[in-house]
Amino acid sequence: MVNASVYFPIEPLLERIPSIYKLVIVAARRALELNDGAPRLAETDPKFKPATVALYEIAAGKVGLKPKPEKRKREEI
Repeated sequence: MVNASVYFPIEPLLERIPSIYKLVIVAARRALELNDGAPRLAETDPKFKPATVALYEIAAGKVGLKPKPEKRKREEI
């Protein structure tokens, strides 16, 4: 059995998504999409697991956070 774990430095990921908590959520959601059959957006080894592919996609700038819509302030009457 071959060890398929890959070391991936976190610094390039945190440049794209500055919060480690948001990074984990984005990577997990993308890994689920990949597991459900979504196409890979970055060139990776076909043996890589969905979570690893998700990290490569984030580092490549192919996957990230959606901009949050601005909240409208309630107008005073």
